[in-house]
Amino acid sequence: MTHGARTDRVGERIRAEISTLLLRRVREPAVDGVTITHVEVTRDLQIARVFYRVLAEAHGRREAARALRRARGFLRRELAARLRLRRVPELTFLHDDSVEQQDRIARLFDELRDDGLEPAEAETQAAETETQAAETETQAAETETQA
Repeated sequence: MTHGARTDRVGERIRAEISTLLLRRVREPAVDGVTITHVEVTRDLQIARVFYRVLAEAHGRREAARALRRARGFLRRELAARLRLRRVPELTFLHDDSVEQQDRIARLFDELRDDGLEPAEAETQAAETETQAAETETQAAETETQA
C-alpha cells in the first residue's frame, strides 16, 4: 500500500522514532519484547498503521496490544516533538502476522506436495486458503485493536 515517496519517508521516520521510544522511554514491561516492523501512512498523513511483532512471549500479544494502546498518547506527543509535521498522524497498532502466514503457506505447500497434487492445483488451493486465513487474521486484529 505504497502511496509515494513522502508517505514512505514519514512512515520510516515514525517506525524509527517509535522503536526508539519503546526501547528507551516507555516504562511498560509488556512492550519489552515488541518490535515495530513497518508503518503504513495514509496519503493525507492523518493515520499511521503501526505494525508490530511480539518477540518474547513472556507477556503475550494481548498484553502488548493493551500496553501500546495505553502508550499511544505519549508516543504521539513525543512524535510531535521529534518530527516536523503540521499534524502528527493518529496511531493505530496492528499485530504483524506476516511471518505466521508465510509459515502457514509453506506448510500448505508441503502438505499438498505430500498429497501428490500438481503444482498448478496446489497453488490454486493454497491461494484460496491464504485468502481465507488473511481475512480471518484481519478480522482478529481489528477486534483486538477495538478491545
